[in-house]
Amino acid sequence: MSTAAVRNATVRTATVRNRNRNRRGAGLGLLAWLVGLLFFLPIAWMALTSFHSEADAATNPPSFGAALTLDSYREFFGVGGGASPWPALINSTMASVASTLCVLLLALPAAYALSIRRVKKWTDVLFFFLSTKMLPVVAGLLPIYLFAKNTGMLDNIWLLVILYTSMNLPIAVWMMQSFLAEVPVAVIEAAQIDGARLPTILARVVAPIALPGIAATALICFIFSWNELLFARVLTGVVAETAPVFLTGFITSQGLFLAKVCAASLVISLPVLAAGFAAQDKLVQGLSLGAVK
Repeated sequence: MSTAAVRNATVRTATVRNRNRNRRGAGLGLLAWLVGLLFFLPIAWMALTSFHSEADAATNPPSFGAALTLDSYREFFGVGGGASPWPALINSTMASVASTLCVLLLALPAAYALSIRRVKKWTDVLFFFLSTKMLPVVAGLLPIYLFAKNTGMLDNIWLLVILYTSMNLPIAVWMMQSFLAEVPVAVIEAAQIDGARLPTILARVVAPIALPGIAATALICFIFSWNELLFARVLTGVVAETAPVFLTGFITSQGLFLAKVCAASLVISLPVLAAGFAAQDKLVQGLSLGAVK
């Protein structure tokens, strides 16, 4: 076979492979869009239902062409004499932000000791952190309630801050340990040679390098704290009521609450969606740290 024939055969083979690769890529892209739409449909349906009246929202099958109204949102925001959601939203913001900051302040040095300056039996320490998540939350609810009652901390937002910090700290240490493992040790040793102490190293050397991972950890802890319901439902009343607890107040035994619950769910979800959208680049970078390159 001549050289030209061999070259033509090689070109044809490469062309076929590229065509097949493009087809597989297009198929995977279409599948990804379908999966994305599958996850988005319930959110879209919730948003549409929130603009319907209660009578239209309760029809079976659903009424797609029903008239749109803002009555559910007016009731959620207390227009016309209803309860205002702002105290609950402020409580959720305080508990989520404060607990997330506490988690980061505690998890960063812990992850540093488990990844860069590893303590003895650091794998056992990581397993201990993981084992704390194996206990069902409801199993510890009664002792926590009795403790809060005897110490006068029932219906106190700072009790939720402590509980959310302890709840999110194990997962934060696990995540940040893998993120900090990517920090070059030579950079830390150079800072130590220059006389930097541990707090300075953590704040000015480790934190800027691992910022995407820290942002991803903070976002996940914030979401977990914002969405938490069980502790807030049992341990709070009026003063420290959070947004998820306020949402459950729209569920009544008389029925016809679907539109109001959808409106409340959409509004309460907006802070989490906004935080995720604002930090999406850091979230992607952080979750990809430690992956196989």
